[in-house]
Amino acid sequence: MTGGPLGASFDPDRIAALRPQAGGTSPTGSGPGRFAATRRTWSRAGVLTLAFVIVLYLIEVVDVLVDFDIDRAVGIEPREVDGLDGIVFAPLLHHGWDHLIGNTLPVLILGFLTLATGIRRGLAATAIVWFVAGVGTWLTGGQYTVHVGASSLVFGWLTYLICRGWFARQIGQIVLGLVILVLYGSLLWGVLPGQDGISWQGHLFGAMGGLFAGWVLSSDERRHRRQLHTGPPASPR
Repeated sequence: MTGGPLGASFDPDRIAALRPQAGGTSPTGSGPGRFAATRRTWSRAGVLTLAFVIVLYLIEVVDVLVDFDIDRAVGIEPREVDGLDGIVFAPLLHHGWDHLIGNTLPVLILGFLTLATGIRRGLAATAIVWFVAGVGTWLTGGQYTVHVGASSLVFGWLTYLICRGWFARQIGQIVLGLVILVLYGSLLWGVLPGQDGISWQGHLFGAMGGLFAGWVLSSDERRHRRQLHTGPPASPR
């Protein structure tokens, strides 16, 4: 992101960009330096996303091998104190291999694209989605149900990628959001109730978390637009 300091920011990538860079180069510059920075970001995004998926598969292997119902033990149990652990652990758990395999490709694609917008920003967006989805599911899920699965993150990443460009008014991200909408927009029907065995609450609040993350993490761009419209504040005499 470019531009001078505009006051306090929720955007962790902007904060990092303001720090001095080794060798006197800026990641927001142009030419070979910017290309190298983008390539590094994409490489890190790919490694982190792949590592996350590997962790999901390792957890599922353990879940199969041990004589213990991990899903019920640390999944989200709505409005149960014991179920609060699920806010932290539920996205890491799955109801069997079919559930995990069905989530794998969306996690790889949407998780990578979220981190590719900026590692710190993508991690911040993921944390927001994780928390909002977990709390919302715990508050509204059906009684005596257990909610697990990374699909809450998938729905959050989806809405984050779709909306952030519009909030920030960045053409490249708007185009990316439109492409994502065309390719994966049909998933959004999953936020509606009525599908047996599907945590539509997790999908719904994951999607809401993605919208909230897109709004919060575009605060700099929105503040900058307001300043352009109103002009700089007058200096006291």
